[in-house]
Amino acid sequence: MNFLLKSASYIFHPIWMPLGGSLIYFLVTPRFFPSGVIQAKLLAIAILTIFIPVVFYFLLRNLGKVDSIFMRNAKERKWPLFFFILLILMILKQILNVYNYPALYYYFTGILISGVVAYLFSVFRIKISLHMMGLAGLTMFLAGLSIHYRINLVYSILFLVLASGLTGSSRLYYKAHTPPELLLGFLAGFLPQLILWRFWL
Repeated sequence: MNFLLKSASYIFHPIWMPLGGSLIYFLVTPRFFPSGVIQAKLLAIAILTIFIPVVFYFLLRNLGKVDSIFMRNAKERKWPLFFFILLILMILKQILNVYNYPALYYYFTGILISGVVAYLFSVFRIKISLHMMGLAGLTMFLAGLSIHYRINLVYSILFLVLASGLTGSSRLYYKAHTPPELLLGFLAGFLPQLILWRFWL
């Protein structure tokens, strides 16, 4: 059980959520995109949301600004979150556009809003759960895709709900978060995606 709970914190780490949502979008959308375009978009998103943040993390770790990839206190989160916000802005300005990729564009807009909310909480030394934020945002995005394209994604959504429960239990078990921090993280991921539905559904 300990192995399962610990694995959940890594498997469902928020760093994977932007690329995960992008991959699912291109897999389920009935719109046609050339394979070369899909590969280029996914590679660019992977570089900006995974590879560059990992490099930035190791830089901060060498400088003594962070102790762990989980950023266990609010003070450690400010610079990584600020840098993440800039990278999401870059994706919205350079990689995606609202005309060709409306659903994905607003998914990343929701991620941007969630990132800003998490950053503001960190400024006030409140450590919301980024794991719950990422999973809640992705779950709502899949629900939106299911409604918009009228496709059955109930099993994928159910999997993410179960993953959220497992990950939340993991964060509580290892005392990484309190229940209010998990709830705040969930709302920070859930509400922006829900509010932005009206722009693309």
